[in-house]
Amino acid sequence: MIVETRNITKLFGKQKALDSISFTVNKGELVGFLGPNGAGKSTTMKIITGFLPQDKGDILIDGQKVSGQNLEYKKQIGYLPEHNPLYTDLYVKEFLEITAGFYHLKNKKQRVSEMIELTGLGIEQHKKIRALSKGYRQRVGLAQALIHDPSILIMDEPTTGLDPNQLEEIRALIREISKEKTVILSSHIMQEVEAVCNRVLIINKGKIVADGDIKDVKAGINIQNQVVIAGFKEKVSEEQLVQIPGVNSVTINELGWEIEAGSAADIRQHIFQFAVDNKLTLLTLFEKQQNLENVFHQLTR
Repeated sequence: MIVETRNITKLFGKQKALDSISFTVNKGELVGFLGPNGAGKSTTMKIITGFLPQDKGDILIDGQKVSGQNLEYKKQIGYLPEHNPLYTDLYVKEFLEITAGFYHLKNKKQRVSEMIELTGLGIEQHKKIRALSKGYRQRVGLAQALIHDPSILIMDEPTTGLDPNQLEEIRALIREISKEKTVILSSHIMQEVEAVCNRVLIINKGKIVADGDIKDVKAGINIQNQVVIAGFKEKVSEEQLVQIPGVNSVTINELGWEIEAGSAADIRQHIFQFAVDNKLTLLTLFEKQQNLENVFHQLTR
Protein backbone atom coordinates (compact mmCIF):
# COMPACT_ATOMS: atom_id res chain seq x y z
CA MET A 1 0.00 0.00 0.00
CA ILE A 2 1.09 3.58 -0.69
CA VAL A 3 1.18 5.98 2.28
CA GLU A 4 1.00 9.67 1.50
CA THR A 5 0.98 12.75 3.72
CA ARG A 6 -0.14 16.03 2.17
CA ASN A 7 0.67 19.31 3.90
CA ILE A 8 0.27 17.90 7.41
CA THR A 9 0.39 20.55 10.13
CA LYS A 10 0.14 19.90 13.87
CA LEU A 11 0.02 22.48 16.67
CA PHE A 12 0.51 21.93 20.39
CA GLY A 13 -0.71 25.23 21.80
CA LYS A 14 1.34 27.88 20.03
CA GLN A 15 4.12 25.45 19.11
CA LYS A 16 4.05 24.17 15.54
CA ALA A 17 5.24 20.55 15.81
CA LEU A 18 4.71 19.85 12.08
CA ASP A 19 4.80 22.55 9.44
CA SER A 20 2.97 21.46 6.27
CA ILE A 21 4.98 18.29 5.61
CA SER A 22 4.41 16.10 2.57
CA PHE A 23 5.94 12.79 1.49
CA THR A 24 4.97 9.48 -0.12
CA VAL A 25 6.12 5.97 0.81
CA ASN A 26 5.51 3.17 -1.70
CA LYS A 27 4.97 -0.54 -1.14
CA GLY A 28 8.24 -2.40 -0.69
CA GLU A 29 10.11 0.68 0.55
CA LEU A 30 11.92 0.59 3.87
CA VAL A 31 12.22 4.23 4.87
CA GLY A 32 14.38 5.54 7.70
CA PHE A 33 12.78 8.53 9.42
CA LEU A 34 15.44 10.69 11.09
CA GLY A 35 15.49 13.88 13.09
CA PRO A 36 16.68 15.40 16.38
CA ASN A 37 14.63 15.00 19.54
CA GLY A 38 11.52 17.14 19.22
CA ALA A 39 11.78 17.42 15.43
CA GLY A 40 8.36 15.81 14.84
CA LYS A 41 9.12 12.15 14.08
CA SER A 42 6.87 10.54 16.68
CA THR A 43 4.13 13.11 16.07
CA THR A 44 4.14 12.26 12.35
CA MET A 45 3.96 8.54 13.07
CA LYS A 46 1.11 8.97 15.53
CA ILE A 47 -0.85 11.00 12.98
CA ILE A 48 -0.34 8.39 10.24
CA THR A 49 -1.47 5.62 12.60
CA GLY A 50 -4.51 7.60 13.74
CA PHE A 51 -3.44 8.08 17.36
CA LEU A 52 -3.28 11.86 16.89
CA PRO A 53 -5.41 14.10 14.68
CA GLN A 54 -3.68 16.59 12.40
CA ASP A 55 -4.78 20.23 12.42
CA LYS A 56 -4.38 20.61 8.66
CA GLY A 57 -3.61 18.38 5.70
CA ASP A 58 -4.54 14.85 4.65
CA ILE A 59 -3.39 11.26 5.08
CA LEU A 60 -3.97 9.07 2.03
CA ILE A 61 -3.72 5.30 1.70
CA ASP A 62 -3.57 4.15 -1.91
CA GLY A 63 -4.87 7.58 -2.92
CA GLN A 64 -7.89 7.56 -0.60
CA LYS A 65 -8.21 10.16 2.17
CA VAL A 66 -8.55 8.65 5.64
CA SER A 67 -9.21 9.80 9.19
CA GLY A 68 -8.25 8.54 12.61
CA GLN A 69 -11.84 7.36 13.18
CA ASN A 70 -11.68 5.00 10.17
CA LEU A 71 -11.27 1.52 11.64
CA GLU A 72 -10.85 -0.17 8.26
CA TYR A 73 -7.87 2.06 7.60
CA LYS A 74 -6.34 1.25 11.00
CA LYS A 75 -6.57 -2.48 10.22
CA GLN A 76 -4.00 -1.90 7.47
CA ILE A 77 -1.41 -0.54 9.90
CA GLY A 78 0.91 -2.23 12.38
CA TYR A 79 2.47 0.12 14.92
CA LEU A 80 5.37 -0.38 17.30
CA PRO A 81 5.72 2.79 19.43
CA GLU A 82 8.99 3.90 21.00
CA HIS A 83 7.98 2.78 24.48
CA ASN A 84 6.75 -0.73 23.72
CA PRO A 85 3.49 -1.07 25.74
CA LEU A 86 3.28 -4.67 26.91
CA TYR A 87 1.25 -6.38 29.65
CA THR A 88 4.21 -7.76 31.56
CA ASP A 89 2.13 -10.04 33.81
CA LEU A 90 0.89 -12.01 30.79
CA TYR A 91 2.66 -14.92 29.15
CA VAL A 92 4.00 -14.27 25.65
CA LYS A 93 1.62 -16.63 23.89
CA GLU A 94 -1.30 -15.46 26.03
CA PHE A 95 -0.60 -11.81 25.18
CA LEU A 96 -0.48 -12.54 21.45
CA GLU A 97 -3.73 -14.53 21.62
CA ILE A 98 -5.45 -11.58 23.32
CA THR A 99 -4.04 -9.22 20.68
CA ALA A 100 -5.30 -11.49 17.91
CA GLY A 101 -8.72 -11.39 19.57
CA PHE A 102 -8.82 -7.61 19.28
CA TYR A 103 -8.74 -8.03 15.50
CA HIS A 104 -11.36 -10.83 15.54
CA LEU A 105 -9.04 -13.14 13.62
CA LYS A 106 -10.77 -16.37 12.61
CA ASN A 107 -7.48 -18.28 12.52
CA LYS A 108 -6.27 -16.86 15.84
CA LYS A 109 -4.23 -19.84 17.07
CA GLN A 110 -2.62 -20.41 13.69
CA ARG A 111 -1.69 -16.74 13.36
CA VAL A 112 -0.18 -16.65 16.86
CA SER A 113 1.93 -19.70 16.01
CA GLU A 114 3.08 -18.05 12.78
CA MET A 115 4.11 -14.86 14.61
CA ILE A 116 5.98 -16.81 17.28
CA GLU A 117 7.93 -18.60 14.56
CA LEU A 118 8.54 -15.46 12.47
CA THR A 119 9.87 -13.43 15.40
CA GLY A 120 11.86 -16.26 16.98
CA LEU A 121 9.83 -16.38 20.19
CA GLY A 122 9.45 -20.17 20.29
CA ILE A 123 11.66 -20.83 23.32
CA GLU A 124 10.18 -17.84 25.19
CA GLN A 125 6.47 -18.24 24.42
CA HIS A 126 5.60 -19.79 27.78
CA LYS A 127 7.42 -17.14 29.83
CA LYS A 128 5.86 -14.07 31.36
CA ILE A 129 6.77 -10.93 29.42
CA ARG A 130 8.36 -9.35 32.51
CA ALA A 131 10.92 -12.18 32.51
CA LEU A 132 12.09 -11.43 28.96
CA SER A 133 15.20 -9.53 27.93
CA LYS A 134 14.88 -6.20 26.10
CA GLY A 135 15.53 -7.94 22.78
CA TYR A 136 12.76 -10.48 23.26
CA ARG A 137 10.35 -7.81 24.46
CA GLN A 138 10.97 -6.01 21.18
CA ARG A 139 10.22 -9.25 19.34
CA VAL A 140 6.91 -9.49 21.21
CA GLY A 141 6.16 -5.90 20.20
CA LEU A 142 6.87 -6.71 16.57
CA ALA A 143 4.71 -9.82 16.77
CA GLN A 144 1.72 -7.84 18.10
CA ALA A 145 2.25 -5.18 15.42
CA LEU A 146 2.24 -7.83 12.69
CA ILE A 147 -0.33 -10.29 13.98
CA HIS A 148 -3.19 -8.93 11.86
CA ASP A 149 -0.97 -9.01 8.73
CA PRO A 150 -1.02 -5.24 8.07
CA SER A 151 0.11 -3.80 4.75
CA ILE A 152 1.89 -0.91 6.50
CA LEU A 153 4.36 -1.24 9.38
CA ILE A 154 5.44 1.81 11.39
CA MET A 155 8.14 1.46 14.05
CA ASP A 156 9.41 4.18 16.38
CA GLU A 157 12.96 3.41 17.62
CA PRO A 158 12.52 -0.39 17.31
CA THR A 159 16.11 -1.26 18.32
CA THR A 160 16.62 1.05 21.32
CA GLY A 161 18.55 -0.68 24.10
CA LEU A 162 19.46 -3.83 22.17
CA ASP A 163 22.89 -5.44 22.36
CA PRO A 164 24.85 -6.00 19.09
CA ASN A 165 23.57 -9.56 18.62
CA GLN A 166 19.95 -8.61 19.27
CA LEU A 167 20.40 -5.58 17.00
CA GLU A 168 21.46 -7.68 14.04
CA GLU A 169 18.65 -10.19 14.61
CA ILE A 170 15.98 -7.47 14.68
CA ARG A 171 17.53 -5.78 11.62
CA ALA A 172 17.38 -9.04 9.69
CA LEU A 173 13.75 -9.51 10.72
CA ILE A 174 12.82 -5.98 9.62
CA ARG A 175 14.55 -6.48 6.26
CA GLU A 176 12.60 -9.70 5.71
CA ILE A 177 9.28 -8.09 6.65
CA SER A 178 9.87 -5.12 4.33
CA LYS A 179 9.87 -7.33 1.24
CA GLU A 180 6.08 -7.48 1.31
CA LYS A 181 5.09 -4.36 3.26
CA THR A 182 5.43 -0.60 3.36
CA VAL A 183 7.78 0.10 6.29
CA ILE A 184 8.66 3.34 8.06
CA LEU A 185 11.05 3.25 11.00
CA SER A 186 12.60 6.00 13.07
CA SER A 187 16.02 5.70 14.68
CA HIS A 188 18.80 7.76 16.20
CA ILE A 189 21.35 5.17 15.04
CA MET A 190 22.65 6.33 11.66
CA GLN A 191 24.53 3.10 10.99
CA GLU A 192 21.30 1.18 11.47
CA VAL A 193 19.46 3.27 8.91
CA GLU A 194 22.31 2.94 6.41
CA ALA A 195 22.43 -0.83 6.98
CA VAL A 196 18.69 -1.49 6.79
CA CYS A 197 16.91 1.22 4.81
CA ASN A 198 16.91 2.05 1.12
CA ARG A 199 15.56 5.56 1.59
CA VAL A 200 15.78 8.28 4.21
CA LEU A 201 13.51 11.11 5.35
CA ILE A 202 15.07 13.76 7.59
CA ILE A 203 12.86 16.13 9.56
CA ASN A 204 14.00 19.19 11.48
CA LYS A 205 11.86 21.69 13.41
CA GLY A 206 8.70 20.24 11.88
CA LYS A 207 9.87 20.41 8.25
CA ILE A 208 11.22 17.76 5.87
CA VAL A 209 14.79 18.80 5.03
CA ALA A 210 15.87 15.73 3.03
CA ASP A 211 14.05 12.92 1.21
CA GLY A 212 15.52 10.33 -1.13
CA ASP A 213 17.77 7.34 -1.67
CA ILE A 214 20.50 7.34 0.98
CA LYS A 215 23.30 7.55 -1.61
CA ASP A 216 21.58 10.47 -3.33
CA VAL A 217 21.00 12.31 -0.05
CA LYS A 218 24.66 11.92 0.92
CA ALA A 219 25.82 13.01 -2.52
CA GLY A 220 23.56 16.06 -2.48
CA ILE A 221 25.20 17.61 0.60
CA ASN A 222 28.43 19.45 -0.04
CA ILE A 223 31.17 19.24 2.56
CA GLN A 224 32.37 22.82 2.91
CA ASN A 225 35.84 21.88 4.13
CA GLN A 226 37.88 18.79 3.30
CA VAL A 227 38.56 16.36 6.15
CA VAL A 228 41.54 13.99 5.95
CA ILE A 229 42.57 11.06 8.15
CA ALA A 230 46.34 10.74 8.60
CA GLY A 231 48.37 8.24 10.59
CA PHE A 232 52.08 8.41 11.37
CA LYS A 233 54.47 5.74 12.69
CA GLU A 234 56.29 8.29 14.80
CA LYS A 235 54.82 10.47 17.53
CA VAL A 236 53.33 13.70 16.18
CA SER A 237 51.76 16.53 18.17
CA GLU A 238 48.67 18.59 17.47
CA GLU A 239 50.83 21.73 17.62
CA GLN A 240 52.91 20.44 14.71
CA LEU A 241 49.93 19.50 12.56
CA VAL A 242 48.11 22.82 12.89
CA GLN A 243 51.19 24.49 11.40
CA ILE A 244 50.67 22.66 8.09
CA PRO A 245 49.54 25.11 5.38
CA GLY A 246 45.77 25.03 4.89
CA VAL A 247 44.97 23.18 8.13
CA ASN A 248 42.10 24.62 10.17
CA SER A 249 41.70 22.15 13.05
CA VAL A 250 43.03 18.79 14.26
CA THR A 251 41.53 16.06 16.45
CA ILE A 252 42.55 12.48 17.12
CA ASN A 253 40.32 9.38 17.03
CA GLU A 254 40.65 5.61 16.67
CA LEU A 255 41.59 5.96 12.98
CA GLY A 256 44.35 8.50 13.51
CA TRP A 257 44.56 12.27 13.17
CA GLU A 258 41.43 13.89 11.75
CA ILE A 259 42.60 17.01 9.96
CA GLU A 260 40.14 19.60 8.63
CA ALA A 261 41.13 22.05 5.92
CA GLY A 262 40.46 25.74 6.28
CA SER A 263 39.10 25.96 2.73
CA ALA A 264 38.07 23.76 -0.18
CA ALA A 265 41.73 23.21 -1.15
CA ASP A 266 43.20 19.67 -1.06
CA ILE A 267 45.55 19.52 1.92
CA ARG A 268 46.83 15.98 1.37
CA GLN A 269 49.86 17.18 -0.57
CA HIS A 270 50.82 19.51 2.30
CA ILE A 271 50.47 16.67 4.83
CA PHE A 272 52.68 14.46 2.65
CA GLN A 273 55.27 17.22 2.36
CA PHE A 274 55.13 17.70 6.16
CA ALA A 275 55.97 14.01 6.60
CA VAL A 276 58.89 14.23 4.13
CA ASP A 277 60.32 17.39 5.69
CA ASN A 278 60.20 15.88 9.20
CA LYS A 279 61.39 12.41 8.11
CA LEU A 280 58.14 10.82 9.31
CA THR A 281 56.62 7.55 8.13
CA LEU A 282 53.13 8.19 6.81
CA LEU A 283 51.07 5.03 7.42
CA THR A 284 47.64 6.25 6.30
CA LEU A 285 46.36 9.24 4.37
CA PHE A 286 42.83 9.33 3.01
CA GLU A 287 39.94 11.71 2.62
CA LYS A 288 37.04 11.16 5.01
CA GLN A 289 33.95 10.24 3.05
CA GLN A 290 30.54 11.72 3.54
CA ASN A 291 28.29 9.55 5.72
CA LEU A 292 24.72 9.83 6.91
CA GLU A 293 25.78 11.16 10.29
CA ASN A 294 27.63 14.08 8.65
CA VAL A 295 24.58 14.81 6.52
CA PHE A 296 22.33 14.69 9.58
CA HIS A 297 24.52 17.18 11.44
CA GLN A 298 24.65 19.62 8.53
CA LEU A 299 20.87 19.53 7.99
CA THR A 300 19.73 19.69 11.62
CA ARG A 301 22.20 21.99 13.39
